[in-house]
Amino acid sequence: MTATVRVLVIDDHPLFRRGARHLMDIDGGFEVVGEASSGREGLDLALSLRPDLVLLDLNMSDMDGTETLGALREAGIDARVVMLTVSDEEEDLVAALRAGADGYLLKHTEPEDLLRQLRQVLSGRLILTDELTERLAEAMRRQPAPGERVVLTRREQEVLDQIAAGLSNKQIARELGLSEGTVKVHVKHLLKKLGMHSRLEAALWVVEQQK
Repeated sequence: MTATVRVLVIDDHPLFRRGARHLMDIDGGFEVVGEASSGREGLDLALSLRPDLVLLDLNMSDMDGTETLGALREAGIDARVVMLTVSDEEEDLVAALRAGADGYLLKHTEPEDLLRQLRQVLSGRLILTDELTERLAEAMRRQPAPGERVVLTRREQEVLDQIAAGLSNKQIARELGLSEGTVKVHVKHLLKKLGMHSRLEAALWVVEQQK
């Protein structure tokens, strides 16, 4: 008889955690042994429960998914870890894989496909949806060599242009039709890509590039 896969769900949305538990219960081959609403809570539970599989959200308030994954690995947690998120940004995908994620799936994945892919990751495969596989290939092709110009995604460039115009995150969110949290993530990523530490530094850089 095949052993039930013990799953830990780390996500700050109660409705998603409840849905994940319901899906696992229906399948029968998975058992949700713990739920955490934050990265820190998830790390504590992983240390005590030692799950086989961790479903990990990307954007959380205290520690994001990539930071949480790093903490899990540093703590010696050898469970398979799958990022389950709404973000299809190349930067997030690449960062998660570099941090050691065993899979990266979008939350709109059909339930049957999700369960099938989770079984694949447990057999040692790296899992990505088809659309993300294509995005990863594009990201790798655009990865700049040392000394080459940094390449921003279209959305990051839009956010950078708004920063240079002096807009706040809330104003940028309104202008681009995004949530303020999503804008914060884009700002964080583009500053990291540019090797800068502040919005002002980025704004001045844009001005210099336009001269």
